[in-house]
Amino acid sequence: MASVVIAASCHRTSEGFTPEELSLINGADSIMRVLTIEDSLDNAVLRSISTDMSAEALLAPEYERLSCLMVATVTHPSQDGVGIAGPQVGLNRRIVAVQRFDKAGEPFEVYPNIRIVWTSDSTASGPEGCLSVPGRRGDVLRSQQIVIEYTDLSALGELTATRSPRQIRHHFSRNPLPTVRDTINGFTAVIFQHECDHLDGVLYIDRL
Repeated sequence: MASVVIAASCHRTSEGFTPEELSLINGADSIMRVLTIEDSLDNAVLRSISTDMSAEALLAPEYERLSCLMVATVTHPSQDGVGIAGPQVGLNRRIVAVQRFDKAGEPFEVYPNIRIVWTSDSTASGPEGCLSVPGRRGDVLRSQQIVIEYTDLSALGELTATRSPRQIRHHFSRNPLPTVRDTINGFTAVIFQHECDHLDGVLYIDRL
């Protein structure tokens, strides 16, 4: 199943993000600052539980900007990572950017409101590091196959194409956001597990 990297362009508003989140997203230049455990305030964010984004947030221009900034940050030479999660850039929202080594061209893709809904009993231990835990590495036991679920932005765009922001809010106050599932294997599955841990306030060093 294909993932959609950016939100639909229709009915874009800034609703759905807090003023602090909007300031963080709009205040960033070409990349965002990566939080680390070396700073107590950063660590508090990294250890917090992340929440879902609403339809209004996903349809806002700030969501597209956030997606682009996260990919630009993780791929910047100063980081050169393979994945990054919302809390690592100061946003306790369920969003991750992951390099899909299992796809042609190994693209980075962004997954909003992501959850791992199944993990295989087949596991393997392998080395991991983290942009938020500089200077350290360790072996972590991870499942070798997982199933992820996340908001289907293509379906969301179709649902909201002819509706006003008020109608969108009303619809999704009664109905869940459309979702899609994907089965991931191998190293890419490990990246997803590492990044989804961040959304629950868990760091890889907790699993050593």
